[in-house]
Amino acid sequence: MPRTLGVVLAGGTGTRVGGADKGLLPLSGRPLVEHVVARLRPQCAELLVVANRHLNAYARHARVIRDVVGDHAGPLAGIAAALEDVTMQDDEKGAPPFAALLTVPVDCPAPPPDLCARLWSGLAANPGAQCVFVHDGAGPQPLFALYRIDPGMREGLLRSARDALRLHASPSRWHREIGAVAVDFSDSASGFDNLNTPEDFQTFERRSSA
Repeated sequence: MPRTLGVVLAGGTGTRVGGADKGLLPLSGRPLVEHVVARLRPQCAELLVVANRHLNAYARHARVIRDVVGDHAGPLAGIAAALEDVTMQDDEKGAPPFAALLTVPVDCPAPPPDLCARLWSGLAANPGAQCVFVHDGAGPQPLFALYRIDPGMREGLLRSARDALRLHASPSRWHREIGAVAVDFSDSASGFDNLNTPEDFQTFERRSSA
């Protein structure tokens, strides 16, 4: 599989968990972000967390950067930050460039183990597409997405993300603007369940221990 950077989007406000940093809340005895990282690590060449607070805590799990826009500007700010960072990292390290960037939200502890591979198949089937994203059968899941970032197109993708962030900050609308293509994951829809409330955390723990 081509070299892929896995990006965990962890810049939310945690409104429904009392303003806590959701990715650092305990789930089955471990921080939520640790569950996500464990799922992504076998699928990606490297991992990156994008956050806007508690960066030192997140750095225990993967390399971490801050959102390009402060004050919890939403997940598109995190995507733009990752696109900007990957360009700088490739230039500085002299390492083989990443071919794609895979994004997942920090509040989903169990994305499918074949998420990256299946999204790569979606990109291969749509050679003109810059992005493919998950459709879980009930609706789009735009934060689970794979972006083609070949050196020749990543600057244009970053520019369009910045424009969208300034104009509307909606990942779904931005996907429509760049012609993103949905990939069917209806057979593994439960892998995209996210944890929004303390009750969601408790429900996940009960199911995991059953």
